[in-house]
Amino acid sequence: MADPATATAPRPLKVIAGADPFGAELKDAMVSHLRSLNIEVEDLGTTSYYNIGAEVGRRISSATNDSPAVETRGLLACGTGIGVGMFANKFPGVFAATCLRPEDARNSRSINNCNVLALSGTSTSKETAKEIVDTWLNTPFKSPCPASGTQPWPEEISKFLDESMTEMPKIGTSETTQAESCAICCLVKNRELNPIDIIPGGSMKILRETPTSAIVRFKAGSVEPAHHHTFGHCLVVMEGKKSVWNLTKEEKYDLTVGDYLFTPAGDVHRVKYYEDTEFFIKWDGKWDMFFDEDLETAKAAIEKELANK
Repeated sequence: MADPATATAPRPLKVIAGADPFGAELKDAMVSHLRSLNIEVEDLGTTSYYNIGAEVGRRISSATNDSPAVETRGLLACGTGIGVGMFANKFPGVFAATCLRPEDARNSRSINNCNVLALSGTSTSKETAKEIVDTWLNTPFKSPCPASGTQPWPEEISKFLDESMTEMPKIGTSETTQAESCAICCLVKNRELNPIDIIPGGSMKILRETPTSAIVRFKAGSVEPAHHHTFGHCLVVMEGKKSVWNLTKEEKYDLTVGDYLFTPAGDVHRVKYYEDTEFFIKWDGKWDMFFDEDLETAKAAIEKELANK
């Protein structure tokens, strides 16, 4: 049961939830629990732990930056609760914590202002998970917790915790830090990428086959005509700026450095590169490409849309 001392803490206005197959049952139970408390929940469903962890992380990061007045938190579950949290934490402003006990949730909220709760679908019962969730909902940042001996934090520690909220999102975001520490960039540093013959301006370095991982580069002004793949793919932009039109879903995504996008298998999509752009891409299976229009048709469609803005 939640600590009565923290029961007056405000509820979050919205929770974005998701899980991998090992955490799906626990996630569904917690979504029902949250809704029983009249908390708005957006359930993103079930997919692989890295896709769902990254998607919830991206959404919470965007909500933190775009709507600071609206509190939005994330709820994730996988087998251990660790993998989903690791992927969510790749995004600035996300403080994901794996909690196996209510005490963990209270500490993570008090010390880290945890805004994404990660649960273990294989180690945590539904009843214990409810206690963890309630504690996580009801514990304010910097409140007394087990780590503070249930006493108020001293002034110097309270100041340190406040400063950590602004300093942590900056870690790893400078150009120098990225250049020195990005493992993906290091994979292709000083290596030649091979031209993609079927698309002018593109080149690619395959890092792994089936499921395929690759580094892809496109020159500024390049266009990928509408096409689709047998397998879904996720990508992260490392350099540059691009737009992706998902023609199947009638949606447009404007992507720049650090942005993540998942495109499901079979979805027809068209791409425009505004700058020299490099990104990491991973297909769920073998890489293939089936065109749904020619290059000139794609260029004309993009020019028309951009001109109508």
